[in-house]
Amino acid sequence: MTPWLVVVLLGIIEGITEFIPVSSTGHLLLAEQWLPRQSDLFNVVIQSGAVLAVLPLFSDRLRRVFFNLREPANSDFLLKVLVAFAITGAGGLFLEKKHFKLPEELMPVAAALLIGGVLFVFVERWIAGKRLREDISWVIVIAVGFGQLIAAVFPGASRSGTTILLALLLGLSRPAATEFSFLVGIPTMLAAGGLKIFKELHHNGSHENWSLLMLSTVVSALVSFLVVKWMLRYVQNHTFNSFGFYRMGVGVAIFGYLFVHR
Repeated sequence: MTPWLVVVLLGIIEGITEFIPVSSTGHLLLAEQWLPRQSDLFNVVIQSGAVLAVLPLFSDRLRRVFFNLREPANSDFLLKVLVAFAITGAGGLFLEKKHFKLPEELMPVAAALLIGGVLFVFVERWIAGKRLREDISWVIVIAVGFGQLIAAVFPGASRSGTTILLALLLGLSRPAATEFSFLVGIPTMLAAGGLKIFKELHHNGSHENWSLLMLSTVVSALVSFLVVKWMLRYVQNHTFNSFGFYRMGVGVAIFGYLFVHR
């Protein structure tokens, strides 16, 4: 397979899976079982492209927050995003000091996908018919902050999947849970990505094919923009059951693959 086709496929996978609750890390690890393995810098850069691309989709919310900060509702929302981000950041620095390294085996990815899928279906049945809230409580803020840490430790858990699940369990509506999860994830992933890019370039230098990396990043950004735009509309009138069943199907398929090739 030609190198440009490989990076385009990886960009598409990253763009599709970065924000929807199915785990981009897990899907990239899975793809690399058949596609040539890329560097950590490559994966971080295309992830950052996917994140930056969705900022225009939240332009109204961002404009209200930053240009009408004196309004209590806007300042309160910004503070909650920052607190959730701070919780994740503090935990991430702790993991960094402990030299934590994300497992790259498929077994934990399969387990996390399967468990997350079951939880999505369970939570959707549990909240069915209940009146869900639109306001974000401080309990939800703390849960989202720690939820991002859970996803950072368990590949396949999915950052958005974990945080949305916790928010739903605490009574937040699907659209509000999705928006808050995405908005907290933007500074979280950009900060983590920026730090990793700096370390890689500072300590290891650059051995990347930058033209291929930029191609993959552009593809990732375009796909991410379209997927998140669709997702924000989808959750207005649909449950997360389809994502739950998809996760279960992929998890079972990976377990089957590992059993056959053991």
